[in-house]
Amino acid sequence: MPIRIQNNLPAKEILENENIFVMDEKRAMTQQIRPLQVCVLNLMPLKEDTELQILRAFSNTPLQIDVTFLTVKSHNSLNTSANHLNQFYATMDDIGSKTFDGMIITGAPVEDIAFEEVDYWEELCRIMDWTKTHVTCTFHICWGAQAALYHHYGLQKSKLPEKLFGIYAHTVYHRRVPLVRGFDDIFYAPHSRHTETPASSIHACQKLLVLAESEQAGVFLTISKDGRQVFVQGHPEYDRMTLHHEYTRDLNKGMEIHMPFHYYPDDDDTQDPLLLWRSHCNILYSNWLNYYVYQNTPYRLDEIGFRTLEECAVTDDAGEIPYN
Repeated sequence: MPIRIQNNLPAKEILENENIFVMDEKRAMTQQIRPLQVCVLNLMPLKEDTELQILRAFSNTPLQIDVTFLTVKSHNSLNTSANHLNQFYATMDDIGSKTFDGMIITGAPVEDIAFEEVDYWEELCRIMDWTKTHVTCTFHICWGAQAALYHHYGLQKSKLPEKLFGIYAHTVYHRRVPLVRGFDDIFYAPHSRHTETPASSIHACQKLLVLAESEQAGVFLTISKDGRQVFVQGHPEYDRMTLHHEYTRDLNKGMEIHMPFHYYPDDDDTQDPLLLWRSHCNILYSNWLNYYVYQNTPYRLDEIGFRTLEECAVTDDAGEIPYN
């Protein structure tokens, strides 16, 4: 997929060195097609790392994507320069009147704080409400998924006995749903979190469908039955070394942290971790972009808000929503 980004975004050179097709603004203007408009609300502290991870995940379909990075005004980032944010990020003041084909809301390191006590919670709630009329399908990651499940469906998070940290196996359910098309029966994905939305709460919600779950890590992948919202309680976009950097950071701070589960060969943290999740990460993002964004979005973006939820649901060949 050609990814359209700003000409001088730092991730551009890294992606090109990885042989990923990145299209700058000048070249994109010469092509007579409408790229998908995807907004990424990046709440992670190391924003440049997250930019790179998500852009990598976008790079595996033939669709052209125009990416807009979004930040919140009600929080001052301590780990990303103001110059980077001013140059490459928009706020809701800039885009509130626009519509998007797809949106991603990332995780954030605020799990130990009650939702209402997060300093940008009210702004995030306004953004999540805005997505229901201005975005075809929204993809929520880790804490972003927990926040959205709470805001949209009233499902409260709960604190885990200890940090869920490592690479866990998950079982796929409802294989006819296009979001898990091409998945193996069992697949791996990274987790790094202190809280969860309990599996019992998600299964009990009649408006949600669980698509992948782990005996150890709980529900991983959930979709709303109207096809407008995806919730991922994990970090499939993580790079090979992301958990390693988190682990060594916490060790250097003197924090109690167990070794990431099923991550280092023979649990030897002097060895490079095995990359066990990249292919399923690529399939997940490609399926989302194809079946829930590209196939459902109207050609005129300003028509998104006028479509019914049923019109946005992906159907099978017989015209039925294949959730049962």
